[in-house]
Amino acid sequence: MRAHAEAPGAPGAPGQGESQPQPSWWHRDHPTFSALTGFFTGLAFVAVVPAVFVGLLHLLVDDETTNDLFPLVLLSLMVPLGLMGPAHTRRFGRYMLIGIVVTALVVGGVASLVVWAMMERDL
Repeated sequence: MRAHAEAPGAPGAPGQGESQPQPSWWHRDHPTFSALTGFFTGLAFVAVVPAVFVGLLHLLVDDETTNDLFPLVLLSLMVPLGLMGPAHTRRFGRYMLIGIVVTALVVGGVASLVVWAMMERDL
């Protein structure tokens, strides 16, 4: 017996010039997805944006000017605040800001604990 080929209009049939598949409903509309992606984007934002900013400044100007211009990285906080404006991105922007704040608090708390431990051990 000869195997039957798929019908030309069947989904997944080869050679149909398929467009990019759309994300599933979970990635488009589920509230947990936007909260999680916003939080972890804020977490990565804290680590990546200052490093890239300093790296670019270091390539373009001398070290003293880089040190003087580093506080301008705080302007990048306008990104999550800008995302909180439109209704479509408000939830993502809110959780991105939460991710930034929580990461900054954790890093600051761990740094202060390490400095305290080093000072106690030195005495």
